[in-house]
Parts: sequence; C-alpha cells; structure tokens
Amino acid sequence: MVGMFRRLLGGGDSNDRVIGKMQATVDRIEAMADEVGALSDDELAARTLDFRARLAAGATIDDVLPEAFAVAREAIARKTGERAYDVQLMGAITLHRGQIAEMRTGEGKTLVATIAMYLNALDGEGVHSITVNDYLARRDAQWYAPALDMLGITVSVIQNQGAFRYSADVVSDNSTYEHLVEVTRGEAYLADVVYGTNNEFGFDYLRDNMATLLDGRVQRSRHFAVVDEADSVLIDEARTPLIISGPSQDDTSIYPRFAALVPSLRPGRDYIVDEKQRAVRLTEEGVEVLERGMGVDNIYSPENFRLTRYMEAALRAQVIYQRDHDYVVKDGEVIIVDDFTGRLMEGRRWSDGLHQAVEAKEHVKIQQESVTYATITIQNYFRLYEKLSGMTGTAITEAEELDKIYKLEVVIIPTHVAIARADLEDYVYKTEGGKWRAVVADIEEKHALGRPILVGTVAIETSEMLSDMLRRKGVVHEVLNAKQHAREAQIVARAGQRDSVTIATNMAGRGTDIKLGEGVASIGGLHVIGTERHEARRIDNQLRGRSGRQGDPGSTRFFCSFEDDLMRRFAPDWLPGMMSRLGLDDDTPIESKMVTRAIEQAQQRVESHNFDIRKNVVEYDDVMNTHRDVIYKERDKVLAGESMRDTVMTMLEEEVDALATTYLRATPIDHEGFRAAIESIVPDLPEDVVDEGVFTDEAINAVIEVIDDTYQDLEDEVGEETQRLVERLVLLRTIDALWVEHLTAMDEMRQGIGLRAYGQTDPLVAYKREAHDMWGQLLERIRELITRQVLHARLTTQAAADAMAQEQAPTRVRTSGPADPDASEPEGRAATATATRVVAKVGRNDPCPCGSGKKYKRCHGV
Repeated sequence: MVGMFRRLLGGGDSNDRVIGKMQATVDRIEAMADEVGALSDDELAARTLDFRARLAAGATIDDVLPEAFAVAREAIARKTGERAYDVQLMGAITLHRGQIAEMRTGEGKTLVATIAMYLNALDGEGVHSITVNDYLARRDAQWYAPALDMLGITVSVIQNQGAFRYSADVVSDNSTYEHLVEVTRGEAYLADVVYGTNNEFGFDYLRDNMATLLDGRVQRSRHFAVVDEADSVLIDEARTPLIISGPSQDDTSIYPRFAALVPSLRPGRDYIVDEKQRAVRLTEEGVEVLERGMGVDNIYSPENFRLTRYMEAALRAQVIYQRDHDYVVKDGEVIIVDDFTGRLMEGRRWSDGLHQAVEAKEHVKIQQESVTYATITIQNYFRLYEKLSGMTGTAITEAEELDKIYKLEVVIIPTHVAIARADLEDYVYKTEGGKWRAVVADIEEKHALGRPILVGTVAIETSEMLSDMLRRKGVVHEVLNAKQHAREAQIVARAGQRDSVTIATNMAGRGTDIKLGEGVASIGGLHVIGTERHEARRIDNQLRGRSGRQGDPGSTRFFCSFEDDLMRRFAPDWLPGMMSRLGLDDDTPIESKMVTRAIEQAQQRVESHNFDIRKNVVEYDDVMNTHRDVIYKERDKVLAGESMRDTVMTMLEEEVDALATTYLRATPIDHEGFRAAIESIVPDLPEDVVDEGVFTDEAINAVIEVIDDTYQDLEDEVGEETQRLVERLVLLRTIDALWVEHLTAMDEMRQGIGLRAYGQTDPLVAYKREAHDMWGQLLERIRELITRQVLHARLTTQAAADAMAQEQAPTRVRTSGPADPDASEPEGRAATATATRVVAKVGRNDPCPCGSGKKYKRCHGV
C-alpha cells in the first residue's frame, strides 16, 4: 500500500530503486556494444538462431536478455540511424518484465517496444503489439520492421479490412502500405510479431471460438502483448465489452413512430435529464403523452412491455445523443464518433435499440437490432495473455486501477533530456463565447510570431466552429478530426512547421509525433491550446505532451468556461458564482491556481466515477468468464477431433439419473413417465427394462446397460469413425445454439438486475446467484438435447464428414466494442435484443413484482 501511494505521488523512492536496479543490466548491455557493433550484418542476424538454440537447450529469456538487447539495438541503429539511449533500454526491460512503462511523449516508445518484442519473439510463441488504431498499427509495423526483418523476425499487421505481412521490398504505391503484402489472417498470425488494435485481436479471439472447423481459427497462443497507449486501451476503452452480434427479428417500423412523438415532449415537465449519468427519465406527464400518442392504456403493462425499450431508446436518441458530436450521418448511415479519439467508427453500432432510434431520428434507413453470439470485456481478454505489458505517457494517475484489474505495476522511466516546456495556468471564462474569442486572440498572437500552434478540441462540431472563426480572421490552418483522418499523417507532419496552425480532436494526442521545423525552437517552439478540459486528466496531459518533446521548447495553456460540459456537470458549486462576485465580464478570465485545482478535482471525481463503471463491468463479466471458459474448452475438444465418446456416455448416465430423480424418487412413483422419458433417449427400448416392481437403482442400472449395448451396436453398424463425427456434430450444434440463447438471456437479466437495489438487494450478488442458476439450466439443457439426439442419428461416414465441414459460424454478424461512445453508460452494459416474456398483468398502482414494496409505477414502471 505504501508503494502504491508513492507511485501515485510521482514515483518516490520505490520507483528510483527500480530504475537503479535496472542500471546494472543496462551497463551489461552497453559493455557488449563494441563487440556486437563489429559483427557483419550476416553475423548479427545469425545471433537470432544462436539465441533460439540456447533457449531450446534450456536457457531462459532472462539469460539471453543483455546480449539480445545489444543485438536489437545495433540492428535498429544500422537500419534507422537511431541508437537506443539508456533510458530506452530501461523501458524495454520494464516491458519484458510485464509492467507498464510511463514514458513522456517523444521518448521513442515504438523503438522501446521493438527491443522488448525482439527478445520475447525468440521462443517462437509469438508477440502481439496492440495500438489504438489501424493507421498506427500499419505505421509501427513498418517503422522498425527493417531491423526485425534483418534479424530473421517476421512481422505482420492485422487490420479491420485485411491482414498483411511485411516485405523488405516496396510492393505498393498506397501510402502507409508500401511494404505490406496482403495475406490471410491465419498467415498473419503465424508471424513472430503481429501488430493490430485491441478490437481486432479481441474480435479474432471471439471469432475463433465461433469457428466450426479447426482450420477456421487464426490466432495462436496469447503469449506476450505490448500495449501502446496502455491507459487508453486498458482504461478508457475498457468500459465497453467486445460483442459479436447478429440481426434479430424486432419490428423496426415502431422506431419512426416514437421518433415522431418524442420531440413533442417538453423538457422539465415531460422528462428530466441527468447529465452526469447521460440519462433521461420520463415523468408521469411524459408517460401519459406517449401513451396517448401510441394509443395504449398502459405502456408498462406486460402486453406493451417491449414498447418501453423503443421509448427509452427514442428518448436517449433525441435528448442525449447529438449529431456531429456523438455521431455523424454519412452516405445515409449513422456512424458513431469515438469520444476519446474523435474518429469515425465505421461498422460499429450501439445496441439496446439506440442505433435504430438515432436512425429514425435522422430519417435514414433503419437496420435490424441484434442478438449476441460472443462477448468478452477488454479486461478479461487481456488477462488471457501469459505476460502483459504496456507503455504510455500518462499512467501513474491510474496505477491503482492497473494494479487491481491487471496486476500491472507502473514504472516511471526518466526522460533522456529534461523537459523545457512551460505549462501555463488555465484561463477560465464566464461563458463559452468569451472563451472562444480568447482562443482566437491567442492563436492570432502566437501566429504573428511564426510559432506553430496545435489546438485541441473535444468534439467535431467545436473543431469546425473554430475553423470557421479562424477562416473569417484570415488565419490559414488545417483541421484534423474524424472527418479527415485519412490525411492524418500529412497534417501531423506539418504541425510543427513555422506558421502552421492545426486544429485537432483528441485523436491528435495519441500516437502522433510532432517534430519542430527549422528555426522553430528559437521562437518558442510549439504552442498547444486546449479548448476544454477533458473528463480524464490523462487526455489533457497527452495533449500537453505534443509540445516539448525531447527537451524542445514549447508552451501549453487550457481555455475553459463555466459552460463547458465538465464544469457544468462536475465543478464545485462555488466556482460559477465566483465570476459574478468578482464582477468580471465575459471576456475577462480568471487565472488562479485555486480554480485550476478545483477543475482537476472535478476531473478526479469523473475518473473515480468511470473507474467504478469499469470495475462494475469486469465484476459482472467475471461471472460470464467462468461460463465462457467451460464452453470454449468443450468446443476446443470438439474441433481438435478428440473422441467425445466418454463425454457423451457421461451425459447419458447423468440424464438417466436426473430422470430417475424426477419420476422414480418422487412421490408418487411414476414408472410410466420414466419409461416414456427414457424412450425419447433410447430407440426401441425393451418392454421389461422398466417394470413397476423394479427398485430405482436397479432401473437405472438396467437402462444404462441398454444404453451401453445400443451405443455399441450403433458403432458396429456405422463404424467408430462415423460415430465420432456424429458425436462432434451433435455437440457442436447443440452447444453453439444454446450458448447464444444463454448469452442473450444473461444480457437481458443483466440489464434489469439493477432494479434489485430497490428491494435492498445487491444487484451483483443477485446477478451471481441467478447466473449460477442459469448456468445450471444451460448445462441441463445441453445434456437434455444431446442425449435425445445422439442415439437417434444415423449418418454414413461421408455424410457425417460433409455435415461437419458444412457447419458454419454465423455470417451476418456485426462487431461492437470500446469504440462505442455509449461506453459511459451506467453499468457499462452491452445490450442485445430482449426476449419476449409472458408475465402476469401488473397495474401501475399494484406492488412491483421485484419485491421492493413500491408501487409498480414508482419502481419497475419508472
């Protein structure tokens, strides 16, 4: 605990001791520099084979670390001209140890990762390099690939729309694809080092566990992963699970009806908005307006129960989700905007009917809702890796969460050159108008000096609004946001040049390196302007970090107003009144450390709130994780071609015993019912097997003996090979079909479990209890269906093989994950279609069925 507080306070003695101990290893690496530098290219490459031979002979990765790091550093120096500093070697050691390396912007994190990945690729198990977007994955895969390729390490990259292997030759004229040869996804994963985004790795894992043939899988083992921008991937994006879903059969014609009704509701009277939770709640008056509009007496009654989902989605779509902030409309489609990066997330969709409601609101084609085929949280996916590490410029503020969720320690790596950037106090204005006028004035002032300027905005519409203001002032500038991300590399390359002005959404703060042009350092370097404080301090620090890389001069300042989202939702109550008491007008700012601290405290409250959401997500998914592990392991056995005879026979015996409990151990004993149930399992059951005078244990033994004989006769008739195929076919079809139903049912239960709090029950405890019951029901249902099919199936060897080969995973599926701006939704839920339920009619003034003791209209009917 003491060590954690030291880390939270900036590293302290514990961090210094860690760095001090690493220095001895760095000295050993440095001592080999001359020897390794004297090797020819061929001799240097041969060291990789030598390392692998030593590992095969029993040496450990740590045994070869100093020499391997020296070899990697030399190869990088020869191919790129960049020679790793001591602090970069420390960063690589940190990654190898399975820790988070906090390194400032411009300190060469990609080089650091390359050295660590070379070492860990030597054992042939494969290394995954995870980054935040496809562009960076392509860039990083080719950046230091010449050095890895020289050393005999193969490199590949997986993308949303394909997979590629690195080639030393130029094979494409397309920008950022010059050295990439298209290959299958399976071939890409065979490379020693694979680059890609967290979504692509996670979805490939889920798709692999939907595959119906072993050859249909692509990933190898999850051995070692290096996560770039680790706080973004492991923290910010961990609020939303990865989901693979498919279309459902819901009536999409209802969405436009609600979309037409909701605008007639009046805020404050018909509905109340909770901005902190990004939620909207109908009042009694609002419910009555919608009931009249839909022509129903009670929208919460069982026969109208499904209408509540349409209603809630329409409200959120109209009131909470805004065009050009949360989404854009492009080519007749609603496309989500990632609130952390500002990127358009093509192909991603909100669930729980929200996306359809937004489509109805914008009058574009409404697509079907979906059911869940596979799902996992970011946290539980990365826990699958044998060793996990990461690097970022801002991790120490999240050290507690990284430790609690991932068991990852944060190590602060010293900078190579002292930071010379000036971080100026915030300017806080009374209104947004005053703030934006001040931003434009600051840009004009710095632009007149020739200094390059980077302006960070939190949303697309604000970047475009500022662009219009600058255009009217005659200031030439570039805009870098989700609508122009295809030009990202070119815009970023010019952002440090003299006289350049770049307006960027938050994606400019991730993975981009702005180098100063000639003569820029002498006039003050890059000036960074933040136009609004982000919910997370780390995002603000990332923006600041664009300036002052590797000792360059620079400056940063944030401009805020009391009308900003963060200030309006989370700032202390006394802050807004201060401006009025001081008699300041709209164009006069407050520059106060006390105000800056208050803003940071507001950010801390948001961060704490979001941590609770992420912790909640993983606690709920931990329950599902147990179910997922069992199901996926059983599928693995089926796909691996293992004999499932023992598994099937065990199921048959358990089913017979369960039926005996139902019919023979009950009062009164029902021999006829037992016999009828057994006949559904065993064809042509002999008449004398179940007689009324037979005791329960004797009946069970007699039936099992008949089953054994029948199974053996079946094997003799069709052949063992065919029967093994039949077993696998029946198991795979049954497990997959019931697993999808289980996921959907669990998600439906998850969405409503929060209501248990009204009945003084911990929702998580209730969820675990009900999930346990549902898991038992799933296993019983799997056993029940398999045992009633396996002795009745009759297929030839060829027919069984053909049927197995023709088994296909769902094809009309859709992926959704952390790119979803709805990730901040309470409980971090990922909704799917809700199954129709038949319940007793409940009046609005009747007691709520959840047991809270409240009236239905005040509880579940709210």
